[in-house]
Amino acid sequence: MISFQPFRNTDPPVVTAIWRAQAGQPGYVQPVSVDLFEQLLFGKLHFDYDGLILARDGNRPVGMAHAGFGPNQSRDGLSHDVGITSLIAPVPDCPAPEEVAAGLLDRCEAYLAERGAKVFYGGGVRPMSPFYLGLYGGSEPPGVLETDHVARQAFADHGYREVDRTVALKLPLETFEAPFDRRQLQIRRQMVLEVQHDVPTRTWWDALMLGDFDLTRLEIAPRGSDHPVGRAVFRNIEPIGVGAIGRRIGLIDLFVDEALRRRGVAVYLLSEAFRQFGRQGVTMIETQTMQHNTPALALLRKLGFGPVFQGSVFRKKTEEEPTDK
Repeated sequence: MISFQPFRNTDPPVVTAIWRAQAGQPGYVQPVSVDLFEQLLFGKLHFDYDGLILARDGNRPVGMAHAGFGPNQSRDGLSHDVGITSLIAPVPDCPAPEEVAAGLLDRCEAYLAERGAKVFYGGGVRPMSPFYLGLYGGSEPPGVLETDHVARQAFADHGYREVDRTVALKLPLETFEAPFDRRQLQIRRQMVLEVQHDVPTRTWWDALMLGDFDLTRLEIAPRGSDHPVGRAVFRNIEPIGVGAIGRRIGLIDLFVDEALRRRGVAVYLLSEAFRQFGRQGVTMIETQTMQHNTPALALLRKLGFGPVFQGSVFRKKTEEEPTDK
């Protein structure tokens, strides 16, 4: 008989074992350890034992799901109006994965509703992605991966519908060739690039999400000006203290002033960043964007990025949901 209960102090090895059982599933970082989960999940200030639900068949762990909340508008605290079920993960050899997934989602929804949620999402994407940065997905949480068939069916059966889709992409730096033309040469002459390492986070929420990762920020400004017209922010894919044979970097923010868009500034900014990372021994750049963001996808493809996987954001409308949301 399947039973469900919230996370307890003795459960870190259980969560680790459930995660390891997902080996071979895209999006689940492997290998993992109890210490890694302590760093990236259990030790977070906003981690609530009651939001992480474990399923057992007798004494055997057969799945987990995790629900939580995103930031308020000022990003200095949580907003309980919108709840997110970040993950539903029955073990692959579970005898009744659909039953386990449905039971887990029922309890995630109950947890969120008890704490005030009126809107329910399935799958987290920034900024409404309270957990699993560095553990699930690539450069950032991708929602519910298209290969997570059991989770996707559970959301559909509970009245959720897909409202957005993410695309994760990668660029091996060994194949990168920087575009170069007259426009790029002109930008090089007119602009100055500044690189900032170990960049501090700017809000409480960003500190929660990104505090375990080294951040690098590049800004571009006209010569003689102190006003940047573009920026790119990268994070180490591996958290601080975790080494890797091939270093990977995630592009998590890209901005160019509207007046300078489609003039080659973003291409120049990213090309210079990739050159510098390549000299530092980085072998792979990862990033993520929304499927409807055609300008971003066009830029990334121009630079040589290729798609790796896609994810979905699901949403359930309830009677209590405000009409303006």
